[in-house]
Amino acid sequence: MARKFLISRVALAVALGGGMAVAMAPVASAKEAKKSESKYSEAFIKAAGPIEKAINAATAAIPQGAGADAFPAAKASIDTALGGNGKAAIEAALPSATTPDDKMAMGQFARTYGVLSQDLAFKQKGVLLMIESGKVPAASLPATYFDAGVNAFNLKDYATAATYVKQAKDAGYQDPQNQLDLILSESYKRGGNPQAAMDMAKAEVDGAKAKGVAPSETSIRNVLQAAYTAKQLDASADYAAMLAQYYPRNDTWNISASIVRQLGSFEKSDNLDLMRLMFVTGGMKDKRDYYEYLENADPRAYPGEALKVMDQGLAKGLLTQAEIGADRTNAASRVAGDKASLAATERDAQKPGATAAQIMGAADVLLSYEQYAKVEALLQSALTKPGVDANKANLRLGMAQAMQGKVAEAQATLAKVTDKRSSIAKLWSAYAATKGKPAA
Repeated sequence: MARKFLISRVALAVALGGGMAVAMAPVASAKEAKKSESKYSEAFIKAAGPIEKAINAATAAIPQGAGADAFPAAKASIDTALGGNGKAAIEAALPSATTPDDKMAMGQFARTYGVLSQDLAFKQKGVLLMIESGKVPAASLPATYFDAGVNAFNLKDYATAATYVKQAKDAGYQDPQNQLDLILSESYKRGGNPQAAMDMAKAEVDGAKAKGVAPSETSIRNVLQAAYTAKQLDASADYAAMLAQYYPRNDTWNISASIVRQLGSFEKSDNLDLMRLMFVTGGMKDKRDYYEYLENADPRAYPGEALKVMDQGLAKGLLTQAEIGADRTNAASRVAGDKASLAATERDAQKPGATAAQIMGAADVLLSYEQYAKVEALLQSALTKPGVDANKANLRLGMAQAMQGKVAEAQATLAKVTDKRSSIAKLWSAYAATKGKPAA
């Protein structure tokens, strides 16, 4: 009668590198085995008998619920029973595994010994032999694929990792640690297939949006990184806006705005609108951000805005009096006179003969003093004038509307920006979606 080869204890786990833990793949129970028609070769029965006996005895002695600290003793027990070297004994028996059932059982033996000895390569040899056998129970196959994929990942065999983790995903495997997508994406990227990683992340993002739920932050970051690496400004702006909208934190606003400004290489007047967004969202994180803002918002042109930025930088300890003292004094000396002229500037811009350029100039000054309702009215007027820079006007009109919390109006206006500034408009539209309220 053909012997039934079983591993009695399968509740083992091995902690792998990278913080990933993978449970032992389930094997058939004794009851299931009796129902099967397992066919083992005579050579395998002879070679594998002592191995089965040694492994079953060692695993049976492991206390229920024990962790990896119990593995060395179990390994030592197997080694002693098999002449001093369990791995060598299993290796010597491998050629005898010729039938599918042989390979399944031998794969289980090798996998178990690999776990107990913390020999990842040997464990992987066992898992791959189990898969090759075609005898892994259907219910256990997704977990076995995942096991093989994680093993390969930690062995830096990223192409193999991607193959098996993708098979696990396609088979519906639910990773208890929720690392499957991360491992698959990293396998693609490290294996020289960044497009597959981008496609994967994009599919997840698009799928979540179609369901009306927020895509995971990880998936958005992955596709944003891929778009940024490929220097795709439009795609980067789309995913940067999505990241900031769904996960509006100081750090995400900094990342999103920084990516767009790096790829966009904007003129100072346009980059200023990005720096304004970083400021109101709390995304200014270092000295460079403050200096860039001040370079764009010339204290001679916008002393009030420059003073506001300098004072925040000083309060956060990112700027010092020694660095900006003279500039701050100069800006502060201009503010009173600048504010006193605002009313006349607005009146002149409202005159019937005012040109688009005059109106937009007035709106820019008022914007620097956060008079958003007046800015909105002026820019709506400017858009009716010949020669107006409609993209610039709509961008700043949308900004003013967002700062007033006019979400729908802001997003409709910002959607009209069609030139290079559209990437800036996408971020401001995302900000409008957060109700246009500055970060605390």
